[in-house]
This record gives sequence, structure tokens and C-alpha cells, in this order.
Amino acid sequence: MIAGIVLAAGLSRRMGQAKLLLDWGGRPVIRRTVECLASVGLDEILVVVGPSHSDLETALDGLAVRFVVNAHPEAGQAGSVVAGIRALAPGTHGALIALGDQPTVPREVIPALLRAFGESGRSIAAPSYRGIRGNPVLFAASLFPEIVALDGDQGARSVVDRDPARVMLVDFDMPMPQDLDTPEDYERLGSPGQPV
Repeated sequence: MIAGIVLAAGLSRRMGQAKLLLDWGGRPVIRRTVECLASVGLDEILVVVGPSHSDLETALDGLAVRFVVNAHPEAGQAGSVVAGIRALAPGTHGALIALGDQPTVPREVIPALLRAFGESGRSIAAPSYRGIRGNPVLFAASLFPEIVALDGDQGARSVVDRDPARVMLVDFDMPMPQDLDTPEDYERLGSPGQPV
């Protein structure tokens, strides 16, 4: 069983408003991101949210997701990653960690990561966009103990960096999908040119 964990508990400080609720081609950013994960046949999708999350629940109405609360999102991204991993169902053998504010991940990325994970025998599958490692990243259950020991604002990057031999990089000849962190990011990326 492979689950998706969508990190959606950020405080949007740089955006100045709830960035995951911004319109992205007629739907909220977070809905676009979750729909991308839902389209690839993951066994479960967990959305990690902060204590006040009713607007996110509304934005995802009708989608088969389970909400997990990170009670202290101000402590950094690692807290959301840890909350998501701890909430996984027993028997989960892999977790794909995705950023809620990255609605431009191309459709082919996640299926390619799932194939690489299944075929390579390595415990991490990560995309490389024209030579730059990015997100989302798929982790085997054997690494969950390392992940739940994380803290701070680096997410699971340190787990990926710890041993390159256990990482299967999947190359994509395309630019790195952009996060929506600031009003300038949102303006620059505009509305999607094609469905996510």
C-alpha cells in the first residue's frame, strides 16, 4: 500500500493570505494538487493541515482524503511530515510526500516515481528536473523511523541527503515545478495553461 501525504499546514506568511485557497484555473490550489495525486491510484491520501482548517476541508469537498492535524505548524515543515507519517495506516509500505502549494507538478511525474520505486529496489524515489532534485518524493516504510525523528523547517530533505545510494533519481527534461510562496510567484505563474 502506497499513500500520498500532502503538506498543507503552512502559514502562508510570504503570500499574505491563504495561498492554498487561491484560484488556480477555476479551482483552489490545494484541490489541483490533491486531484493530481488522486488521479494516479494511490491507496490513500492524507492532507496535513493546521488547527484551523475548515476552509481547506471545504476546498477538498468530495475528494477521498483523510485530514491529519499538525497542532504546531509554526514549528516548521518537519512537523507536518512527521504528523503525516505517524497517521499512516498499518501496512503502508511507501509514502509519497507532496507540497500542497505545488499545483504544477506534471501528470507523468508521480507514475514515473511509482514505477522507479517498484523496480529499483531503492528506498527513495525522487524526481530530478534538468539535474535539480525536487518534489514530490516517495519513501519506503523502512525510512519512516528516520522521518519521524525530524524537526525544523527542512521537511525530509535530510533523509534524502543522508545516503545517495538509497535514492533512485528519475530524470525529467522539464523545469522544476514552482511553489506558490509569494504574490509574485502567483502572478508570474498565472492560471494553468493546461490541466494539472
